Amino acid sequence: METPRRRALGKGLEELFSTEVLDFNELEEKIVEETPKEEIVEVRLDELRSNPYQPRQVFDQEALNELALSIQEHGVFQPIIVKKSIKGYEIIAGERRVKASRIAGRDTIPAIIRDFNDTEMMEIALLENLQREDLNPIEEATAYQKIMEAKNLTHEELAKVLGKSQSYVTNTIGLLRLPDEIKTLVVEDKLSMTHARILSKMSDTDTINKLANRVINEGLSVRDLEEISKGNEIAKIVKVERKVKESDKEYKYAEELLCEKLDAKVRVYKNKFEVKFRDVNDLNRILEILNVGK
Repeated sequence: METPRRRALGKGLEELFSTEVLDFNELEEKIVEETPKEEIVEVRLDELRSNPYQPRQVFDQEALNELALSIQEHGVFQPIIVKKSIKGYEIIAGERRVKASRIAGRDTIPAIIRDFNDTEMMEIALLENLQREDLNPIEEATAYQKIMEAKNLTHEELAKVLGKSQSYVTNTIGLLRLPDEIKTLVVEDKLSMTHARILSKMSDTDTINKLANRVINEGLSVRDLEEISKGNEIAKIVKVERKVKESDKEYKYAEELLCEKLDAKVRVYKNKFEVKFRDVNDLNRILEILNVGK
């Protein structure tokens, strides 16, 4: 006889993480759909505590207030998923709903109780935030690093299961090399991820801080920063192995911008650019980003 956890999951997270691109919405819907109504219980909000593996540290207060108003008017549509702990429950999925419910003045929230292990809790928290675009770049980088260590994955393997390009995963994790004060600027959205990626390839802290201040105070563009970073006096952590053709150098900044915007491999050359996609779904995703419809 299958346990409630296995019945609700269908496929184990281990299998999902090994064989295909993960989809948190699909996983959560499966758990909710396959859980009998009698197993959905009202849990007191004061008995809940955050998932210790929750990668997100910054929550959009305005968005929480909007969700709280919706909850006041309509209630909580989707049960959260929790794990019983020594005292109360740990939130596995649905922390925004919990925070908004507290703002809305509720005492309880509908919940499904499941017995996940620590690695599974970390994976689910990562998926929920990544696929709902709730993480800032530094939180995302930290989450990638933790999941790689826990699952012993390479950058290529992690990129595959998350449906990202390997260069995107590698560049994002590279942000963790930045000094703490520069990471704070990224979190506060004072420094773009593209600027931060260029700085993360430099080894001298003073140089990184000076250039970050120039980006903010002088409005240095990505292209400006890229050109400055090519200077021989700036020590690099990451060496560029691929030789860039002389005629293509002037388009490097555009490639960086397009790669980040589209999360795809892009080559710009001879007054045209080339975008690589995996399949028709990936192509449709790119078209949606570009706001190109039928």
